[in-house]
Amino acid sequence: MTPLLFALGASLAWGVGDFFGPLISRTLGVLPVLMWAQVGGVAAIAIAVSVRGHGPAGWAVLYGVGAAFGGMLGLFAYYRGMVTGAMSVVAPVAGVSAVIPVIFGIATGDDPSVPQVAGVAVALAGVGLASVEHQEGRRRVAAGVGLALLAACGFGFYFPWMHAAGKVDFWWASLVFRMTALLLVTAVVAGRRIDVRLSPRNIAIACAVGIVDTAGNVCFAASSKHGLVSLTAVLASLYPVLTVLLAASLLRERVAPLQRAGIALTLTGVVLIGI
Repeated sequence: MTPLLFALGASLAWGVGDFFGPLISRTLGVLPVLMWAQVGGVAAIAIAVSVRGHGPAGWAVLYGVGAAFGGMLGLFAYYRGMVTGAMSVVAPVAGVSAVIPVIFGIATGDDPSVPQVAGVAVALAGVGLASVEHQEGRRRVAAGVGLALLAACGFGFYFPWMHAAGKVDFWWASLVFRMTALLLVTAVVAGRRIDVRLSPRNIAIACAVGIVDTAGNVCFAASSKHGLVSLTAVLASLYPVLTVLLAASLLRERVAPLQRAGIALTLTGVVLIGI
């Protein structure tokens, strides 16, 4: 039961962080927000590891490096998708990342149930509906959907790597992940010569987003200790539910009826995958 609670905790943290992070990115820029978010996340997890006072339990915590490449690709694409499209459409599409760890679990010996197989089909059908919007009598792919699918791929590959690292030592796995993420963002910022200077207030907000996101990383890594990746990753992928609710209540986002049906199908599929 504990692994499932940790996975749901990750979903809750990511649902909050992945709403407010992209929201402030609309005015402050994606890379500056991501940069300061990593700084806040590294500081928080470094303090936690220092207080704990133990070295890593094994070299496999370095799988967190692979998780960082997938996770940061997903996060950058997710933020960009949220900036250009509706959050209530982009978030559920990105949540289809749950399909990848299920496939990975099957390939490594997990036996999927009928509801899980049905969930994959329902989620993919939902993505198709959520991705299409009507404008001036014409149908077209909704803004941000392409980036959301890229985010789904990045997040999907994050889960197996982080699961493997978390099984060894979830504290150090989270630190390795966050430090690698900071190095990756710093390299991109330096290469593109992006000005990441923000006001102290906005730096504090971005750092807080990173701390919340890091709490999600720790929770997911902790869920990996005794849980199957095909289950914990799916439960952690329920974060779009909270993001959609926040977008609807705080931003008053409105989407077409067909897209609403697609969002519902996508979220239903993710839930079925977790059964």
